[in-house]
Amino acid sequence: MAKAVAKKKPKRKTKARAGRPRPPFWRLRIWLRWIFWGPVMLILVVVASLAMVNPPTTHTIWMEWRRLGEIDRQWLPIEEVAPVMIRSVVAAEDANFCRHWGFDMNAIRAALDAGAKRGASTLSQQTVKNVFLWQGRSWTRKALEAMLTPVAELFWSKRRIVEVYLNIAEFDEGVFGIDAAAHHYYGKPPAELSSTQAARLAVVLPNPKGRDPNNLSPTLRKRAAQVASGAATIKADGRARCFED
Repeated sequence: MAKAVAKKKPKRKTKARAGRPRPPFWRLRIWLRWIFWGPVMLILVVVASLAMVNPPTTHTIWMEWRRLGEIDRQWLPIEEVAPVMIRSVVAAEDANFCRHWGFDMNAIRAALDAGAKRGASTLSQQTVKNVFLWQGRSWTRKALEAMLTPVAELFWSKRRIVEVYLNIAEFDEGVFGIDAAAHHYYGKPPAELSSTQAARLAVVLPNPKGRDPNNLSPTLRKRAAQVASGAATIKADGRARCFED
C-alpha cells in the first residue's frame, strides 16, 4: 500500500507591520532632554567627586589671586585641626549644624520674623556658595545655592563639609584656610590653637577683611567669648557629634 503523504499546511501570509511614525519634533525632544539632564548629571558627578577630592580652588580664591598676584593657602586635613577650632566655627556659624539637612528652618523663620535683618545661611549653604558659586547677593546665586546644598548634604558627610569650609574660608586679605590663618595670626599650626584663639578666628569669618582677631572691638571680644562658650556647649550636649565621630 502506498504511504499517505501528510499535506503541508500552507504558510500564513502576514502583513509586514508598518513602523510607528515618529512623533513630531522628536529630535528636538531628545536634544532638550540632553540639554536639561546633561548639566544635572555633570553637577551630580562633580559634587560627588568632591566628597573625596579636595577642590583645587574656588571663584573667590581665583579672583583674589588675580587681584593680588598671590595668596596664602595650604590644604590641611581636618585631623590636623584642633577640635576646639572646629567646634568654634560651628558654634559661630551654625550651632544646629548636626540637626538639619542643609537648611535650618527655625533660623529661616527667625530671620523672616526679624525682617531679614539677620542671616539664616547654614554652614552647608556657605560651603556650597564658597566652593561652587560666587560672592554677592542675587536671586540667581541664592537659587543655585538652594539647589546644590541638598546635593552636597547627600554626598558629603558633615565632617567633610566642615573640613572643606575650614580650608576655603577667607580669614584676611589673600589668606584662605585655617592653616594659613593660624600661622598668619598666631605663628602656630591649627592643632595648637587655644579655645580663645579659635573663638577669635571664628568671629573674623563674617568680615575677614575688616576684622583682626588680635585687635577686636569690645563688642567682638564679647562675641568671641560667646563663641567659646557655645563651642563648649555643643560638645557637652552632643551637637558636635556628627563631625567629631
